[in-house]
Amino acid sequence: MTDKTPPPQVWPSLQACDARALIKFLVDAFGFTETVVYGDGDRVHHAELAWPPGGGIMLASARDPSSSQPGEFQAYAVTDEPDALFARATAAGAEVVRGLTDTDYGSREFSVRDPEGNGWSFGTYRGAPPS
Repeated sequence: MTDKTPPPQVWPSLQACDARALIKFLVDAFGFTETVVYGDGDRVHHAELAWPPGGGIMLASARDPSSSQPGEFQAYAVTDEPDALFARATAAGAEVVRGLTDTDYGSREFSVRDPEGNGWSFGTYRGAPPS
C-alpha cells in the first residue's frame, strides 16, 4: 500500500537580504533539502526547501517593504535527532539562543538564529494529541 499522506498545505515563508546564502545555510546547518529555486543572478524570486520529516518553507529575496522583513521569521520544526542537529547547526555557525534542553512537556529542543536573524527552534515535541 502506498502512502496517501497529502503534501503540506501550510508553507511558512520568509524574505532574505541574501536569499542564496540563506538557502545554503539552511541546507548545510539544518538539513533542509533544496527543492526549487527560481531567480536570476543574486536575486531569488521563489524558492522551496523541504524539511525531510515533512513540510517545508518558501523564501525569496526581500523586495516589498510592506511585507515581512528579513530577520522577522520564527519557526519550530520537529526532529527525532535534536542533539545531532544542534551539533550540525552550531558547527555551521548558527547563533545559539537557547541550548539543548529537556522540557517539562517531554521535548528535547533548542533555539538558534540563522545569519539573517530568523529564529529556528527544533525539538521532539510533535504537538498535543487530539482530544
